[in-house]
Amino acid sequence: KNLTTIGGIKMKFIFFSLFFLLMLLCSSTECTHPHPLDPLTPSELNLVRTIIHKSYQTSTKHTNLTFQYVGLHEPDKHVIQSWISSKTKTIPPPPRQAFVIARFQKQSLEITVDFPTLSIISTKIYKGHGYPMLTFDEQIIASQLPFTFEPFKHSLNKRGLNISHVLCSTFTVGWFGEEKTKRTLKIKCYYMNGSANFYMRPLEGVAAVVDLDEMKIVGYSDKHVVPVPKGEGTEYRASKMKPPFGPKLKGITVDQHDGPGFTIQGHSISWANWVFHLGFDIRAGPIISLASIYDLAKQKYREVLYKGFISEVFVTYQDPTEEWYYTSYFDCGEFGFGQSMSSLQPFNDCPANAVFIDAYYSGSDGIPVMISNAFCIFEKYAGDIMWRHTEIGIPNEVINEVRSDVSLIVRAVSTVGNYDYVIDWEFKPSGSIKLGVGLTGILEVKAGTYTNTDQTKDDMYGTLLADNTIGVYHDHFITYYLDLDIDGEANSFVKANLEKVTVKDQKTPRKSYWTVVKETAKTENDARVNIGLKASELVVVNPNKKTKLGNTIGYRLVPGSVVHPLLVSDDYPQIRSAFTNYNVWVTPYNKSEKWAGGLYVDHSRGDDTLAVWNLRDREIENKDIVLWYTMGFHHVPSQEDFPVMPTLSGGFELRPTNFFESNPVLKTKSPEPMNCPNCTSQHYYG
Repeated sequence: KNLTTIGGIKMKFIFFSLFFLLMLLCSSTECTHPHPLDPLTPSELNLVRTIIHKSYQTSTKHTNLTFQYVGLHEPDKHVIQSWISSKTKTIPPPPRQAFVIARFQKQSLEITVDFPTLSIISTKIYKGHGYPMLTFDEQIIASQLPFTFEPFKHSLNKRGLNISHVLCSTFTVGWFGEEKTKRTLKIKCYYMNGSANFYMRPLEGVAAVVDLDEMKIVGYSDKHVVPVPKGEGTEYRASKMKPPFGPKLKGITVDQHDGPGFTIQGHSISWANWVFHLGFDIRAGPIISLASIYDLAKQKYREVLYKGFISEVFVTYQDPTEEWYYTSYFDCGEFGFGQSMSSLQPFNDCPANAVFIDAYYSGSDGIPVMISNAFCIFEKYAGDIMWRHTEIGIPNEVINEVRSDVSLIVRAVSTVGNYDYVIDWEFKPSGSIKLGVGLTGILEVKAGTYTNTDQTKDDMYGTLLADNTIGVYHDHFITYYLDLDIDGEANSFVKANLEKVTVKDQKTPRKSYWTVVKETAKTENDARVNIGLKASELVVVNPNKKTKLGNTIGYRLVPGSVVHPLLVSDDYPQIRSAFTNYNVWVTPYNKSEKWAGGLYVDHSRGDDTLAVWNLRDREIENKDIVLWYTMGFHHVPSQEDFPVMPTLSGGFELRPTNFFESNPVLKTKSPEPMNCPNCTSQHYYG
């Protein structure tokens, strides 16, 4: 903009003064970027805010600009690879840029900010369906609106409830065929009155609709009066527990007398035979990049994973009634897995030998928000066995060879409303990467009139957990983005099908056996897989490289918690989450295809999802490809999940398959035992 007025000159002076101050701040180590994939720093987030506010002046609530998403605008993949391959590192890191989605004058803006030139280099107004990720600030403001809304006060008085004990929360409403949608949320409320576990005490039948752009209530319903579940037995805070307690668990000391076995430089981590980069995104949470493993036989690091993260988490509830039918969530695209990350508690969330890393994201006003202890990294000594064998077949000799296992864990926890997701990336010396998700927290329940299952007449769409408390059936689908580069970018996807063969040779008493028939996917359609329908191993291979024995090198997917959607394909939640139709998809690498549910998920219509991109049926053989894997849970709540849920865990593994010439941990030694005179094995004799 041309700033020709005196006011404009003042604004220009203020801007450059702020810029100079930020540059002084950026002289610290925080603003040196040894790695181009490092997440945006607080100083960079402040720069984004300053640069954008310079171009978009705000004065009223209708012209207010809010930052819905601010993340690293990554350099192109080939640029990153060129920078990494420079052995002398004389090539400077690629220029830093930020990608921003902002709301301004009821429109969604896509803005790219260039840090070297301190300028906006591109701006686009989004015209498609859907809205950007919600911010915490707008959810908080929206959730307070009912308290000054007279019909809501009347609803509370009708139920004899004290408004000072009421708390409200926000719920996305999805899309159910409407031609036009506004940016709205539902507000539902709960009663505390002595218990912090308000999720177990819903005010059933009462809901408000809020227009987020106008920030006002535009709809309200009070359908029926249902008893509010009692607060007794819902408390989960340790300070509020009363005896009897149990079971009593004894502690254990993990003492690494030589210090941790890993090193952290910025966001780059080196441990045992692994190196990788740990990033952060306000939407995805943890991002693992550039994971390579050292091959002892080849005396070099070999590429495994260019980038991996949780692309989307789809949660849908199975109650079709008027008050609940819309209850389906996209925890990454609507609420932000990154901004929902919790500060990890030492000694409980993570063991004593853990090292913690903070994370930063941009608040709705552009001001950086810190999540302290957002990640923990630790070596896990769990008594696992890396490999072993006992041999008694040799005369006069017994061989016992055992190697104890140690692995490196990168952990984060995202708390999206009532649910807590424990996210683990586990690196093993054998070359495996295990990815785990633990579900815990508090169930989403509805209030009912039942106090015993004998009273039920109709389907209550859930399990009776306590008096007047129904845990509604629901699903969790967790979709991972896995850009595997197995010893290079050019990879293929192979289905090694286990097929039954009938024996026709009369010389053997066997009538059948199974063998492996390999099928290389040529295009995207060939690579769609619903796991469990056919016996097969799924392998990403590098067709251009083989072992000395002639086997194609690769990594295979070892599935864990496999679920398939049970909704009909034209049900609106399933249209929006069509990326869950298959457990496995494979696409050619495309920098813009990151989010399985689309870039704009709130009120989305399913027209920008992984399932839609896949319809192009692009070639994927011997290409730079991305593996998308969906794991999950069909959750039928039980009384053990009340009032807080013990962790339900699932996961999967990426495991080397003919990647090495032989067992890569054959020569790995077990960790040396500490000098501990009191640490003796205990023997019990029956």
